[in-house]
This record gives sequence, C-alpha cells and structure tokens, in this order.
Amino acid sequence: MDLEVFDLKGEKTGKIKVSDYVFGQALNEAVVHQALLMQLANRRQGTADTQTRSEVTRSTKKAYAQKHTGRARRGGATSPLLKGGGVVFGPHPRSYRQDMPKKMRRLALRSVLSGKVNGGEVKVIKKLDLKEPKTKLMSDILFALGVDNTAIIGVALGKDNITRACSNLPGIKTTMVSMLNVADLLSYKMLVLDVDAVRRIEELWDEKKVAKDKEKAG
Repeated sequence: MDLEVFDLKGEKTGKIKVSDYVFGQALNEAVVHQALLMQLANRRQGTADTQTRSEVTRSTKKAYAQKHTGRARRGGATSPLLKGGGVVFGPHPRSYRQDMPKKMRRLALRSVLSGKVNGGEVKVIKKLDLKEPKTKLMSDILFALGVDNTAIIGVALGKDNITRACSNLPGIKTTMVSMLNVADLLSYKMLVLDVDAVRRIEELWDEKKVAKDKEKAG
C-alpha cells in the first residue's frame, strides 16, 4: 500500500510504501468495540460511595408508637424512605477494570488505523519539525494540509516545540505514536504523521515484518 507524502506547505512530494498488515487491515467492529469499552472502563476511578442504612449517623429511636396513631409503621430516621436516610442499592467503591489479550488489542488498533487510511483521514508529512514553538507556525501547517477538524499529531519521539505549538490549538492533540490508542483515534477526526512516525508504527505493530527481520538477523 502507498500513502501520499506532503511537505509543510501542503504540496505533494511523493509516496511511501507502508505495511498492508498495519494500514490495510480489514475492519473488525467487534474487537474495536470491545477495545473501546475496555479503555473507557479502565479510566473510571470507581470511588463513588453511598451510605447504607447501617452507615448513616442518625437517631435509631422509633419516631412514634407502632399503633394507635393512625400513621405508618415508621422506624428510625435512618430509613431509606426518609430524607437523609440510607441509600438502597447505591454505588460503592469497586474496580471497573477490564482486560483483553494483546493480540486483540493490536488487532483493534490496526483496524482503526486502516479505517482512517481508507477514509482519507491520514496525512503524512515528509518531516515534521519546528525550530520555534509558535502556534501560528503549526496552525499554518495544519491549514495547508486541509486539517480543519480535530486531529492527533503523532511523532516518533517527543518533540517539545511541536507539543508547545499545539497546546493552544483547540481540538488538536500531540502524542508519541507508541501511545496511540483506540479511544483517541476514534475521538479525533484526522491523524497527522511524519515519515519517521509511520516507520515507528510499523516497528511497533507489524508483527510479520518484525518476525522476518529476526529471521534475517538469526
């Protein structure tokens, strides 16, 4: 598979050949959905807590006599039926953590990456680097690339100038490609990478290529 490469002015400079195993994966909706649910569940702190009837600090004295008042059989003030009483079936601290096999997580990520390529939502730049961390420079680059929506800018290694230049741009997130995940890729419209970032993605998730390299080295 070939991807078009642009310069910082948005002009095409050629094409690069990329791994079909990573960027040409057939969409597996079930695995992507499971990976998204897992990631969102793992973000939850699970610290919500309510007091049960036995935990509420209120008088346990019976409010009035059981009979001969013409009123309900009312117990103490901790009753869930009263304001300030205990909560029935309320939340308590718990772990929402889920897990998935590594192969399924990687399949989900490759599926989303491939979906973005097929949808024309991936822009590859020959070399993404800024001499100064200026928001105007980054804004001009994104405008030249036709990025007018939310976007993730993925880099192979941490680049402080790019991160700082994007910090004031709404809807723009910068991250190292090793930190790419299903939830972010689905939350942001565009994915902007440079050639180094694309090669780094292949190193991380092209298992077939890694296996071949090991065979050659051995």
